[in-house]
Amino acid sequence: MLSSLNWSLVQAFLAVAETGSLSEAARRLKRSQPTLGRQIQRIEKSLGVELFQRHARGLELTQTGALLLEPAQNMRAAAKALELAAEGQDTSLEGAVRITASEFVAHHILPPALARLRQDAPGINLTLLPSNTTENLLFREADIAVRMYRPDQLDVVTKKIGEIGVGIFASQSYLARTKKPQAPEDLPEHDLVGYHQNPLIIEGMRAAGIPADESWFTVKCDDQTVYWELVRAGCGIGFSQTSIGINTPDMVQLFPELPIPRLPVWLAVPKALQHTPRVRHVWNALEEGLKPHVS
Repeated sequence: MLSSLNWSLVQAFLAVAETGSLSEAARRLKRSQPTLGRQIQRIEKSLGVELFQRHARGLELTQTGALLLEPAQNMRAAAKALELAAEGQDTSLEGAVRITASEFVAHHILPPALARLRQDAPGINLTLLPSNTTENLLFREADIAVRMYRPDQLDVVTKKIGEIGVGIFASQSYLARTKKPQAPEDLPEHDLVGYHQNPLIIEGMRAAGIPADESWFTVKCDDQTVYWELVRAGCGIGFSQTSIGINTPDMVQLFPELPIPRLPVWLAVPKALQHTPRVRHVWNALEEGLKPHVS
């Protein structure tokens, strides 16, 4: 009885298949868990097959369900392509645009650019999605992405805006209670703030000729915004994008001559949306807002 199989049911199947949990799938789709449970029952009844096996950890695809997963994902991709193609024909400077960027960039760099954009184009509604994960532009999790790497998805247009410098910083309060390091070789004698699981800081230090290892760091946090607040509060010496660090009161840059690897900054947008006026307008505003921070 495929006539009763609608797209909403396929979405429910995909969400449960990809999360393995009714509760997680309900959060993803912004539906209630009972509603999602009923939709799974309906799609199984419509197809006349069992799609999931229930177990203590959640739901697991049956052999039949696993066979249907790829066709369902292809349906989603086709639906998103149709949606993108339709939106690409919109010629107005009104409507919604979703932007994703790292939590640090979203917190420290983008707000002034978005404030100017709101004044210039009040008909555009903005959603900022701070995230350090890779959003899928083609699945409309975001319309424009600001990334510190080049997105490699097919059918996505990218542009390198420039590179952001990275520096070593310490707060005046930290330096007031300890001897200021005179050379990079002094860093192991100090409190250092690092990431918990992200290897970026250690890799960057080693690339700059500093043989850092995990034991050097006395305070750790992977949330970049919280990380910077820990450095500002005087927990120890840490790292920041140079444009932010030198403009933060009471922060001192250490060893600015060190060749710390710079971060590339890319903008990305689905090819189908690149000429949509409101998306193009936001793209231009982001590019302009990022310029003071890159070189």
